[in-house]
Amino acid sequence: MIDWLAFVEVLIASLVGAAVVVSLYALGLRMLAVAGRTPYVPPVAFEEAITVLSPKQVKKEAKQVKKARKRNPYSPAVKRLALIAAYALFSLAGIVVLYGIYLIVPYFH
Repeated sequence: MIDWLAFVEVLIASLVGAAVVVSLYALGLRMLAVAGRTPYVPPVAFEEAITVLSPKQVKKEAKQVKKARKRNPYSPAVKRLALIAAYALFSLAGIVVLYGIYLIVPYFH
């Protein structure tokens, strides 16, 4: 027989845990943007894909990213504080994930 109350508790705990990790990571990315260190991943050309970016388009996008980074209106002190906050948020997200693994794996108890 299924204990539905326990099932609902696990469902809610999973959803809340996932929301916390995603929110911490998203806030960390936002703080990186405020600090002027927006993560940039250059587009990858997949031969099987429908759309393939030309080298000219890739260079143009990289140039736009550099310009956006230079237009950051925040002071150096705010940027430094945002960078520290970003690293703290990423660390906290990692700690939450490690705690979740600790709860799941019985070997650690």
